[in-house]
Amino acid sequence: MRRSTYAALVLSVSALGTACAPAEDGETEASAASVATQTPTASTSTVFIEEMTWTEIREAIDNGTTTVILPTAGTEQNGPHMVMGKHKYIVEEASKRIAERLGNALVAPVVTYVPEGEVDPPSGHMRMAGTITLPNEFFMKLVEYAARSFRAHGFADIVFIGDSGGNQRGMEQVAGELNAEWAGDPTRVHFVGDYYANNGYVEWLMEQGETEEDIGSHAGITDTSLMLYVAPQHIRTDRFAPNGGFEGSGVRGNPTRARAEYGEMGMELRVEAAVRQAQALIGAR
Repeated sequence: MRRSTYAALVLSVSALGTACAPAEDGETEASAASVATQTPTASTSTVFIEEMTWTEIREAIDNGTTTVILPTAGTEQNGPHMVMGKHKYIVEEASKRIAERLGNALVAPVVTYVPEGEVDPPSGHMRMAGTITLPNEFFMKLVEYAARSFRAHGFADIVFIGDSGGNQRGMEQVAGELNAEWAGDPTRVHFVGDYYANNGYVEWLMEQGETEEDIGSHAGITDTSLMLYVAPQHIRTDRFAPNGGFEGSGVRGNPTRARAEYGEMGMELRVEAAVRQAQALIGAR
């Protein structure tokens, strides 16, 4: 190494050490206060809280983004052809679209631990390997304290959306309890159940000529089609079979009839239903 280059390197390291040296107590407090009052120099286009810094979130709230969506999704068996995280992939994409259409909303990290049956003896989806369950009272505490966190940070409208059946009742109950506690408070919690239970997707599929038996109630046409549209890499098409192909497969329906085109319409219907109900609830507060 040349002497001039070495000397420059030493000077650079020395300067860096000085810049990183611990400050006196007063200087540390002053620096922290300075950081806390800074405004982000760059904006972000994402709606996902986990992809943002705290200063970007604060700036968004200050600028009117006062709605937050809390999506919940079971981690459960979905037959031999579809991965355990099906609900997460679907509701994450749906929540993104809902937030963008509402125009003033962010999306919290998806809650993937929800009631899925008993542990001992195993019941419901817990009878299949990999499913994770949470007793309803603990699930309710989880979403309750997520909502309390959002309120503390200045969100005015907290929207609960669930992509699986076991979490609907708990979210609805928590929303009611918090709204009663916060009566007269600017923050409200909205349970948007139409996303899951009143979206017209099954009726639309029947209009396309599909039967109730093929549509099924779990890992059949509806959610398999949604996954083919949202995350086809997580589908094992070589394992498609009516009712999963064997007794106890966990499939109720006929995934061989699933289509990405069906999933595209299903996503649109779910998002439309959620936006419509969320806007009505927020507008009625």
